[in-house]
Amino acid sequence: MLNRQGLFNPADRQRREQRSFDAPAANQPATPVEPARVEPPKPEPEAPRPRAEESKGSRLIVGPDIKLKGAEITDCDTLVVEGRVEASMDSRVMQIAENGSFHGTVGVDIAEIRGRFDGELTCRKQLVIHPTGKVSGKIRYGRLVIEEGGEVAGDVAAMGAQKPTILATTKPVEAAAR
Repeated sequence: MLNRQGLFNPADRQRREQRSFDAPAANQPATPVEPARVEPPKPEPEAPRPRAEESKGSRLIVGPDIKLKGAEITDCDTLVVEGRVEASMDSRVMQIAENGSFHGTVGVDIAEIRGRFDGELTCRKQLVIHPTGKVSGKIRYGRLVIEEGGEVAGDVAAMGAQKPTILATTKPVEAAAR
């Protein structure tokens, strides 16, 4: 039972085997046997760490095939929408997955939209619309990033008296042939 493979790690097994072969004969003096060098196990690669905005505080995930309707979401630092939400909320971070949708009124610091949003959206710091994202309604933002393929429709404006900062990651449009 003690010799079953897997009960000891490979270094223990190697030391046991070395001792059995290196045992001195009855008429020879014992010589010291150096233990086999064992390298410490390599650490596993770390999983990507979530951004600082996501790693602190409370987190609510509305999973796929979940419908949350008629709610007011409060005291939530990060909302991740993979299903369908019809609600109002004030939070720090909102992420809508590719198959997720949100309909309602939202005030957040940062929003990342890969799915659909319809309603009133206020992003105090940054709104990021990914290629599969579609945003419509009354939209206010501090900074706006729209990746190629992302869609925005409705009343869209920068917040406050600051100049709008719009970062578009689209390919340049080539001049039409003359």
